[in-house]
Amino acid sequence: MPHSKKEKPTVSTFADHEVIHPPNKLRKALRRVTGKEALEDPVANAEKALATLSPEFSGWMDSECERLDAARRAIKAKGFTQATREALFLAAHDIKGQSATFGYPEVAASADSLCRLIEHTPETTRIPLPLVDQHVDAVRAIIREGVRAGRTTTADALTRKLRTVTDEFLAHENRDRPDVLEGILAPPLAPDQSF
Repeated sequence: MPHSKKEKPTVSTFADHEVIHPPNKLRKALRRVTGKEALEDPVANAEKALATLSPEFSGWMDSECERLDAARRAIKAKGFTQATREALFLAAHDIKGQSATFGYPEVAASADSLCRLIEHTPETTRIPLPLVDQHVDAVRAIIREGVRAGRTTTADALTRKLRTVTDEFLAHENRDRPDVLEGILAPPLAPDQSF
């Protein structure tokens, strides 16, 4: 595709050096706003759009839970393979990432614990299926019961127990890898993520 002269870099030559000025391709992506549009708050508009979509959030989380459960069922049927491991990890990771946006912040810790279990176990075939079941069931229960911010006592206790059991398993599985173990068992950096 040929480039126009506007897209070519320009060069300013000085006595002892040259300066290359690359084209500013982002300029085409900008849209100038005037009048009433200039006064609108883009963050407020985004929040309005999010509020419009919010009735759909519980349905989307239910779909994500079904995806997580399907990944668990695939592991039970086929064992831990590259594909089943990846499907379980991605389903848990997506729930962890979307939970706060969809109004279920309390489910993030359980999904994160499952991600840690999968990610830090050197040989995934050694992961006990009951531990996978406990994680998936915890995620599903928290979402099913509609645990939202402020009503967290049971979800918090469940998540803490899962994290403890997961840490014990990871400590055992990584006992011969002290450099890895130190990173796995280190406390979270963000203060609100303490378990």
